[in-house]
Amino acid sequence: MTPYADSLGKTLVPKMAGAEKVIDLFAGCGGLSLGFEAAGFATEGFEMVPSAAETYRSNLIGHCETTTLEVGFDYPAADVVIGGPPCQPFSVRGKQQGMKDARDGFPIFIDAVRRIRPRVFLFENVRNLMYSHRWYLDLILDELETIGYSVECRCLNAVHYGVPQNRERLIVVGHRSSFHFPKPGNVAATVGDAIGDTIATIPEGARMLTPEQDAYIAEYERKSHCARPRDLYPDIPARTITCRNLAGATSDMQRVRLPDGRRRRLVVREAARLQSFPDWFEFCGNETQQFTQIGNAVPPLLAYNLAIAVRETLANKDGCAATTRRSERPASQLLLDI
Repeated sequence: MTPYADSLGKTLVPKMAGAEKVIDLFAGCGGLSLGFEAAGFATEGFEMVPSAAETYRSNLIGHCETTTLEVGFDYPAADVVIGGPPCQPFSVRGKQQGMKDARDGFPIFIDAVRRIRPRVFLFENVRNLMYSHRWYLDLILDELETIGYSVECRCLNAVHYGVPQNRERLIVVGHRSSFHFPKPGNVAATVGDAIGDTIATIPEGARMLTPEQDAYIAEYERKSHCARPRDLYPDIPARTITCRNLAGATSDMQRVRLPDGRRRRLVVREAARLQSFPDWFEFCGNETQQFTQIGNAVPPLLAYNLAIAVRETLANKDGCAATTRRSERPASQLLLDI
């Protein structure tokens, strides 16, 4: 076990729940909830994919209900609402249909905030939502402001919060007092920190790249004008982990180069570490389902830093903070930590 993995195991441990209740919508395997439980919150998740919900229940203190959410759903009371509404409608890898995509979870998230009236809400989504779909982001934020919240937006890179991966995500927080985003750290974790004990080995179940795959990747990288092969390198953070480049044998797959020159794909535990899941966290389902859970998750270490910031907000007395309207907030505020 690497010192990094040992540190994760000590930091990201669910604690006995405090008084504050958190509801996690579109909870997946529980990456966001793990960070909040490690910060002392009680969580309850809602997730439609059975294998992901089972992973949540198998690892966290809080329960996760396997259900498909919809507008009008009857939620329990909560102090905080968190979630990662499905990002496929806005991802640069998808068709970018936005609100025309049936997987758009924002109407459900907004409805939940309106029904629950939490003291704080927080959601995570892809960076592209503030570019190609910025008009829709403005609609979402304006609607949340009309419910009575001050809304803070920022694009964070998980690598600045101890996650050994460049992963830029939009974080939106609503409150009625004040909120301060966690400050970035000074030293980035690397691939070597996370999987240095396995990167030069062939773990059980590892899949080697075939000569045909090597040739296909080389051609892709030549056409893409890559300065060097897009393998994982021990001295720098990983590229963004996604379910597609973990589970799929694509030109963009996450892979490591062995000392003898051969390359292999990542195994589940390596992918989990690069997302900052501790080694004690076990994933349910088949390999593809596990990779999908990992790739779709909010890195727990980023979630933990956000949870600490939310706890500080809850410690403040809720007031009637004036809502900063969209037109009054400079666009640069969204780009302070990328």
